Amino acid sequence: MLSLRERQQSFAAALLGTAAAPGGLQVYRNNVFTSLTEALAAVYPVVKRLVGEAFFNQLARRFIRRTPSRSANLHDFGAELSAFIATLAETRTHPYLADVAALEWAYDGVFHAADAQPLDVRRLGERGPLEALRFRLHPAVRLVASRYPVLTIWEANQQDQVATVDIAAGGEWLLVQRRSLDRRIERLTPGEFALLGALAQGATLADACATAGAAQPDIDLAAAMGRFVTQSIFAEEIC
Repeated sequence: MLSLRERQQSFAAALLGTAAAPGGLQVYRNNVFTSLTEALAAVYPVVKRLVGEAFFNQLARRFIRRTPSRSANLHDFGAELSAFIATLAETRTHPYLADVAALEWAYDGVFHAADAQPLDVRRLGERGPLEALRFRLHPAVRLVASRYPVLTIWEANQQDQVATVDIAAGGEWLLVQRRSLDRRIERLTPGEFALLGALAQGATLADACATAGAAQPDIDLAAAMGRFVTQSIFAEEIC
């Protein structure tokens, strides 16, 4: 007799496999693929627009088989699409596509992220030397970097008439944030991105500033931190 886990694995293989599904399972299989493809299209509209509907649907089916949903929350599905796209030979004509997908996942992620109390700068003096503190990024903040102008590509595909984008224009360092119910994407300098990236990894402010200075020697660290605090980039919980 098969164990419950073995039965679940067998059902999943039949549901997501390429072989003909037995009995009424085919209808269920079609419904699963359709619903998950629609979920991916809702999160990745620019990716879909860039490759076309037919290719996107094919891409989605391959992704669903390779990376089945492991969460009861449909908003959790699709996180690995950027990495999956990067492995495909068919997308090499769109070398920026994986990074566009990463940006779209971040843009969707901040919308569904938890809320948190923004950092209260009035209490910083109570927590010891400023340079030794570790700042936690707000849950509704994401960082995305690319060798390509991915935000420019994303912006060009928000209109009915798509503008031409020079993909050789250079990379972009991006801050994606939700404030109240509004989402925004902001271009950062290399040093600003390095500063937030180091803090996100748990570095002290002193170490993060050193990392930022190495990435951009002329960065105004006080101005950058002041702007980030004003924009509620940091959550109240710090160490």
